[in-house]
Amino acid sequence: MNRKDVIKYCLELPNVYEDYPFPDDNDSVTMKHINNNKWFALIMNVRGEEYLNIKTNPEYSELLRKNYNYIIPAYHMNKEHWNTVILSDKCDNELIKELLEQSYELTKK
Repeated sequence: MNRKDVIKYCLELPNVYEDYPFPDDNDSVTMKHINNNKWFALIMNVRGEEYLNIKTNPEYSELLRKNYNYIIPAYHMNKEHWNTVILSDKCDNELIKELLEQSYELTKK
């Protein structure tokens, strides 16, 4: 999945909108819940790579990082609850969708 695919997939989830919250940054985008305005995904360009920050259960975070070299502790966020997926053609698209759905569920309330 690339940036465009992630945004499209997120917008297919119920009650979601795309937001560009940083005034001097038209590249970084958050995917938010309409009901509570909490974001569940942040896509940004870091040193030429597309980073996707998603919320995960802390017990699952370390397991993901150990098993997938493209999943690292979250860039500029709480590393216990958030992970960064470095988007590339090497990523498992089904895993990314699953992680987006989990992040969506974890941030609904």
